[in-house]
Amino acid sequence: MVHVLSSRTLLRPTDPERSRVFYGEQLGLAVYREFGAGPERGTVYFLGGGFLELSGRAETGTDPQAAPVRLWLQVADAAAAHEELRAKGVEIVRPPVREPWGLVEMWVADPDGIPLVLVEVPAEHPLRYRPGI
Repeated sequence: MVHVLSSRTLLRPTDPERSRVFYGEQLGLAVYREFGAGPERGTVYFLGGGFLELSGRAETGTDPQAAPVRLWLQVADAAAAHEELRAKGVEIVRPPVREPWGLVEMWVADPDGIPLVLVEVPAEHPLRYRPGI
């Protein structure tokens, strides 16, 4: 078994500065580290228990329906996240909805079309509370 010490999701945006504005200013992720210089510099953000790295540049964006990766971000309050992101100009793909499986999910997309699901796990949901275990 490989002993994994840390992990990160690596994205190659079509416009790195636009993506830094989205993830850093609009989404409000804190910077873990930056490397390189100028508009092509890499930026690594804290992402809960992992990291999100923006580095390099892609030639084309992503079709949201065919995106090979989706980011699942747990938030304490999906309704509050909705209001905050809407006020910052983030396009809300779908506002918060309680799903049949009990989670409250809201969907947004990054500037290249990468889908992000912001998830609130209610206190009574099995992801948070499992009686007898």
